[in-house]
Amino acid sequence: MKNEFINQLKSSVKIRIQGKNIERFLKKVIRLNIEILDLKIVHYNEAILKIYKKDLEKVEEIKTIYEIEQIDTFGLDKLKKLIKKNQYLFISIIIGYIILQLLTHMIFKIEIVHNNKEIRNLLRDELKEYGIEEKHFKKSYSSIQSIKKKIINKYKDQIEWLEIEEEGTKYIVRVEERIITKSKNLIPIQNIVAKKSAILKKINASSGEIVKNVNDYVNKGDVVITGDIQLNEVTKNLIGANGKIYGEVWYKTTVEYPLHYQETIPLNKNKTVYAIKFLNRYFSIEWNRYKTKNIKEKILLKNNLLPIQLVKQKQTETKVIDEKYTKEEAIKKAIGRAKVQIESKLNDNEYIIDYKQLNVEQNDSKIVVEIFFSVCEDITDTKEIVPEETQIKEGE
Repeated sequence: MKNEFINQLKSSVKIRIQGKNIERFLKKVIRLNIEILDLKIVHYNEAILKIYKKDLEKVEEIKTIYEIEQIDTFGLDKLKKLIKKNQYLFISIIIGYIILQLLTHMIFKIEIVHNNKEIRNLLRDELKEYGIEEKHFKKSYSSIQSIKKKIINKYKDQIEWLEIEEEGTKYIVRVEERIITKSKNLIPIQNIVAKKSAILKKINASSGEIVKNVNDYVNKGDVVITGDIQLNEVTKNLIGANGKIYGEVWYKTTVEYPLHYQETIPLNKNKTVYAIKFLNRYFSIEWNRYKTKNIKEKILLKNNLLPIQLVKQKQTETKVIDEKYTKEEAIKKAIGRAKVQIESKLNDNEYIIDYKQLNVEQNDSKIVVEIFFSVCEDITDTKEIVPEETQIKEGE
C-alpha cells in the first residue's frame, strides 16, 4: 500500500510513438530495462506508452526514425504544473487561512452585562489595564482567573462577584454589585386601600388595623388596612399602615390562533464565525453547527482577481415551527397563549384562579376565542391621611 502511494508520486510521462514496425521499437525499450507503466497499441504504426520521466531520455536516444511526442505528465510533475498554474489561488487560500486563524484568536467585542453605567466603565478600564480589550488576542484560562481575582480584591466594597465568559470572538463580562443595606425610610401616615374593585382573597398587615375581611367585595379606593387607630369611635393615634392585599379581579380577552402555524423563532444562541467564501461555497472551522440559523454577513477581505473573500458572519440559531391543528387543538393553543399573556403581567404571588371559554369563531385560516379570566392579583394602593387639629383627643 505504501509502495503504491510512493509510485503514484513519482514523475511519469505519457508519450505517443509513430513509425514503422512499432513492435521492434518496443522490444528495444524492454531490452533497456525501461519499465512500461501502461501500453496502448493504437495502430500498427502508432502506440501510446506510459513510462517514468527518468527513462524518457533513454527513449529519445533510441528513437532514430520514430517520432515521439509527449502528451501528458503524472505524479509530482503534474502536481507542480497544477500549483504553478493556480499559484495565486493557492497563495490566497493559504493567506486567508492564516488570517482566519489569527482572527479566531482575537477578541472583537467585550460586552459588560450590568445596568449601572459606573460599574461598566470601571470594569472596562480595569480590563484594559490587564490587556483585555477589543482587537487584542485572547487570554489563557489561567490568566482570566487571575485577572478576575485581582479586580475583585481591588474593589471589595463595590463588586460581589465577577465572571468573564468567552463566546467565539467575544468576551461576556457578568458582574454582581455589592449592595450595602441602607436604613429603611419611615412609613408616612397612610391607609392601605384597594387599587381596583375585587373580592378580597388575602390580607397581610405589618402595621395598622384591618377593617375588611377575606371574601368581602371592595370598590376601588376602599380602605382595607387603616392607620387611623380609634377607640370608641375616637381617633387615638395616626400611623403609617403597611401591608399587602390581594383580590380576585376579572379580565375578558380575545385571542386569535391560526389553524396552520408557521414561525421561525430566533433562539438565545449566537456566535461569530469567520469563513473563506470561494465562489458560492463557504469554508470555515466551527464546532456545533446550527441546524437552522439566520446569518448577517460582512466582507472583511476580497481578491479583485479571484472570486475569494474572507467574511465575518453573525449567526443566530433558529427553531422552525410548521404545524397544522384541528379546531379543538387550535382552541387549546389559543387558551394557552391567553394564559401566557395574563401570567406575563403577574408577579410571584399572583396567579390565575380560573378561566372560562365564552365564544369561538372560525374562518378559513384561524379561530378567534373569547375567554374570561379570574385572577388573584396584588391590589395594594396607599392613600395619605391628612390629620385635623382636633382629630386626636388624648387621655380619653
